[in-house]
Amino acid sequence: MSFLDLLLALANDMFFAAIPAVGFALVFNVPQKALLYCAIGGAIGHGSRFLIMHYGVPIEWATFFAATVVGMIGVHWSHRFLAHPKVFTVAALIPMVPGVFAFKAMIAMVEINHLGFTPDLLATLMENFLKAMFIIAGLAIGLAMPGLLFYRRKPIV
Repeated sequence: MSFLDLLLALANDMFFAAIPAVGFALVFNVPQKALLYCAIGGAIGHGSRFLIMHYGVPIEWATFFAATVVGMIGVHWSHRFLAHPKVFTVAALIPMVPGVFAFKAMIAMVEINHLGFTPDLLATLMENFLKAMFIIAGLAIGLAMPGLLFYRRKPIV
């Protein structure tokens, strides 16, 4: 993949990640002035995950690092615009929710119930369920990282 192809793929990824970020920001009644920042946060988060995964990092770790980046940017914006960081970060993380993995796990569970147990279906169920759970954990912990680092009452060391 050439550098130009990578940049075009990254721009495509970031553009289409900004759309659900704004949509969920509207659902969460984010102030109108913050919608642009939710879109930028969603694009930065998904784009950074895309780049990290491009260089061979698994999706679970890439999601954690991308969520941490979004959390740090959200804290910066919250200080700048005097709003809670969740205004900017929660909607920005929605495009990284592992819907496909959760869907595949649920389909495997339904097939086990309908067709009966097979080791292949159980393997599909467990693989997709665990992947979805680790991605969700990466999102949650990554979103909490700025609070753990900046808002501690005691020093880290």
